[in-house]
Amino acid sequence: MTKGQIESKLSEAISKFEIEQMGRGPEKIRTVIFQDLILIRLNGFLSISEKNLAKNPGGIQLIKNARTALFENAREELEATIKTVLDVNIVSTYSDVSTKTGEKIIAIVIDQDIEKLMK
Repeated sequence: MTKGQIESKLSEAISKFEIEQMGRGPEKIRTVIFQDLILIRLNGFLSISEKNLAKNPGGIQLIKNARTALFENAREELEATIKTVLDVNIVSTYSDVSTKTGEKIIAIVIDQDIEKLMK
């Protein structure tokens, strides 16, 4: 598989994960592999209720806390999802959301340089 094909498969798998675990999938998703780092950028994943909550500082914090808790709860499933596409060991996983842009970033550090493996 090429790097682009792997990135595409990861995007599909993460989108499905978001629907199953978070209750809503993104409008747009892009995955980029850089050496031992996988970056996943999801756009348009906030619900209408979350968008309304994001109009005030207390609501923003509520969304961030809830999304962080949901992500942490589903971390093992996320890592299993990654492993269905790539046979790698995951070192660490990070996530943050922007209530301003409706964007979520997931960063995954793995134990090997995938770009070198593809050469």
